[in-house]
Amino acid sequence: MSHVHDLHDLPTGPPDPDQYFCRTALLETSRPEHRTVLVAAHGELDAANGAEFVDYVLRHRRHAQRLVVDLSGLTFFATAGFSALHTLNVQCVRHRIRWALVSGPSVQRVLRICDPDAALPVRTDVADALAATHDDPPRLLQLVPESG
Repeated sequence: MSHVHDLHDLPTGPPDPDQYFCRTALLETSRPEHRTVLVAAHGELDAANGAEFVDYVLRHRRHAQRLVVDLSGLTFFATAGFSALHTLNVQCVRHRIRWALVSGPSVQRVLRICDPDAALPVRTDVADALAATHDDPPRLLQLVPESG
């Protein structure tokens, strides 16, 4: 799968309902199991498309009890992407959706700084993430203010 870097990389033809181009990211949706949605992202996730990414993923919540977000195909992941994951986590807990995240090198760099306690449900690969959505209850990432 090639990465989407600009509007010239967009395919022509009728839109695919399971693909969404979100500035410099391609989001693809599949349903690997009953009531399970897998959203895979390719390209870049940053402040320009973080909110749009969350909106896209949450559109599928009506159809899912389980969600896997595969970010292993991202070539760039900004701290705004972490904010998007935090929002996604809160919404999944709120709607009782079991979810798991597959990260890649660009996501891991940000998570080491922004999620040092590993509160987000990160898994090693899609198979592990799918299994985790059957086992792990959703949990809320709690941000703790710095003591001064």
